[in-house]
Amino acid sequence: MSSATTARARGHSLPFARDTLTHVELTHIEKRVENWVRFGHEAQEQILDRRRRVFSFRPGSIFAFVRWAANDFGTVGSCIDILRAVAPGDPCQTVPFVQPGSEILLRVAGWPKVEQVLRHIDAVEEAGLDACAVSPDHWRHVGNRLNAGEQPRPYTIARHRAWLRRQEIVP
Repeated sequence: MSSATTARARGHSLPFARDTLTHVELTHIEKRVENWVRFGHEAQEQILDRRRRVFSFRPGSIFAFVRWAANDFGTVGSCIDILRAVAPGDPCQTVPFVQPGSEILLRVAGWPKVEQVLRHIDAVEEAGLDACAVSPDHWRHVGNRLNAGEQPRPYTIARHRAWLRRQEIVP
């Protein structure tokens, strides 16, 4: 029996129980389930089969994970999470398809709000910034504002410079 099969038999869906990476299982079943990473710098990728693969992220990495599901009548769920991978032993929140879990910076559900987050990510990238390098506080701000029915402030070059300077002062 392979280690992957043994891990599944013990109740683990992924064979990565003892490493330092955060693993995200991505699935694509046409018109049924689509889980994908919108941005992030994965440390490794593993292809499980034609429909599933696993992206793995180093501790501290920030990435966006989008989940969408449908049935015969249309969309039944859509969600985007912007997450920070944690180091082994650090506290974390559980997130479906993410092992062992991660720090949730933003969680938004419902396609209209998910679209707003995707447009916000596009605006950050159009400004020439790497969405992975954006201040975690900004992603929290975006999630809180959207969940309250308000528009988030844009992430500007000036805000990004302030974030980078703060990182120099307070590691």
